[in-house]
Amino acid sequence: QKKSKTSTDASRKLKTTAPTAASAKGKEEDLTQSVALSETRLSASAELEPVDLDADLTKLDLAACRVELEHVQRHIALLEQELGLDAISSLTKNGEKLDDLYEIESFEVPKHCVPIRTDVRSFDWKKLASAAQFDVITMDPPWQLASATPTRGVALGYSQLPNRDIQDIPIPLLQQEGAGFLFIWVINSRYAFALEMMENWGYELVDDIAWVKSTVNRRLAKGHGYYLQHAKETCLVGRRKGSTAVVHGDIGSDVIFAQRRGQSQKPEEIYHLVEKLVPNGRYLEIFSRRNNLRNYWVSIGMEL
Repeated sequence: QKKSKTSTDASRKLKTTAPTAASAKGKEEDLTQSVALSETRLSASAELEPVDLDADLTKLDLAACRVELEHVQRHIALLEQELGLDAISSLTKNGEKLDDLYEIESFEVPKHCVPIRTDVRSFDWKKLASAAQFDVITMDPPWQLASATPTRGVALGYSQLPNRDIQDIPIPLLQQEGAGFLFIWVINSRYAFALEMMENWGYELVDDIAWVKSTVNRRLAKGHGYYLQHAKETCLVGRRKGSTAVVHGDIGSDVIFAQRRGQSQKPEEIYHLVEKLVPNGRYLEIFSRRNNLRNYWVSIGMEL
């Protein structure tokens, strides 16, 4: 009985350890194949000549264009292999197209807008000023917050800029002397600085607009704040000193009660106010975002 028990235990031990050994061997083979595949990809990458991004394709004939296109396609195929995308087929096991499994956000650029994706710190403002002078300029600066961890629960989806980079934008260059409006969205910690910046640019504060945020149920949308919960944002309205331009006054309220949208996305009503204040004008938005592109506006920013 003791022999039989010992034999049974040994058999169980063998059955338990055998799959482990096979698994280890399988893992070793997978690792060897992975290393070999990586070496093959590196070799293929070394053999491919880099794509000349500065090449003028208009000077090539049809045959040369096809050769260049095939060269680019080989680079794309190699990159897909390195990312593991070559293993993804156009159909799933159930025969469904992958396109049906993903929700793709569609976006249509307004036909008559002028989007310019650029860094405001290096943009050629003089060139823009020589091409057009604007009746209204709006700004939603990515203000640098007071501390590294300003408020609990806040996650910023954009880069912040220090005050000096914002005040270095030559706003007066973009509007004729004695004419034009400036709308600046501010945060509490930069309120005083924004007023000082407007003064240095040659503008006087003539009004301000409060955007009171609401939920889908038309209730007050309270957010995070340092002392109090924030449920509004403020937009300062400035006018160039000495301006004598005729405007359409008394066109709307200085309070906008509108639903809270995506992060840093401002309400449509602010654009309606601008267009009513100066009808058929030339409008410029600095630090614009894709969801705020509008017909007959020039929109400048890094998030377009």
